[in-house]
Amino acid sequence: RPLYLKFMNFNISSKIILYFHNDPLSMKGSSTKDERKFLLNKCQKIIFNSKWCLNRFLSDIKIDNFEKLKVIPQSTSKTKININSKKNIISFIGKLNESKGYDIFCSTIVKLLDKYKNWRAIVIGDEIRQKIFVKHPRVKLYGFKSNKFILNKLKKVSIATIPSKWDEPFGRSSLEACSRGCAVIISNKGGLPETTRNCLVLKNLTEKDLYLNIERLILNKKLRLSLQNKAYKNFYLTNKYVSSLLDLENEKILK
Repeated sequence: RPLYLKFMNFNISSKIILYFHNDPLSMKGSSTKDERKFLLNKCQKIIFNSKWCLNRFLSDIKIDNFEKLKVIPQSTSKTKININSKKNIISFIGKLNESKGYDIFCSTIVKLLDKYKNWRAIVIGDEIRQKIFVKHPRVKLYGFKSNKFILNKLKKVSIATIPSKWDEPFGRSSLEACSRGCAVIISNKGGLPETTRNCLVLKNLTEKDLYLNIERLILNKKLRLSLQNKAYKNFYLTNKYVSSLLDLENEKILK
């Protein structure tokens, strides 16, 4: 956390690398202009998981040298996927709250499943103060699960929804859905659009817009398969690739 740098004593030769995986303006130690200037002076390198997070860090700051700043996205594994083995499953994965758009997902999915009897949905995630619930015989609620479990389930998912109302610093749910060849529907919030170009983007964060986009993919199999194949084929943010980017930055600093 950026706040810790104020309380740490470093040898004069120490080289500090700070990695932001959240909005810098929402974190203690980087919310003000002076705090971010302090970090620029203190750190050898500052890495961001999205261009959106980088732009937030640079709010109200003018710098001439961008050498210290680098965007390196998050990553996941890539495995062999058989698109033809996908099932008629729609997913929601994440915190079960309004910020993640779970409210519009719940109201939308019930209507869709009532209309399209050969489709079902899965929900993976939890919320300590959960206030939103969905009840439908073809909605399976798994609660909080391991990342391994999630990635395995996504292999069978056809349509993955990420209707976040919150500015996602990056968007891991979208990243992982693409790595498993899902047809992805996202909102245009924060760093979510940086996770993939092969998706449908919600123009409005409403039940109606989400309903129409999911229905479009249900009815248009050609479009659904196209998005699935493109998302999987164009996925490149593997653990191996991103690790190599981090290693390269470390090598530069050590020199």
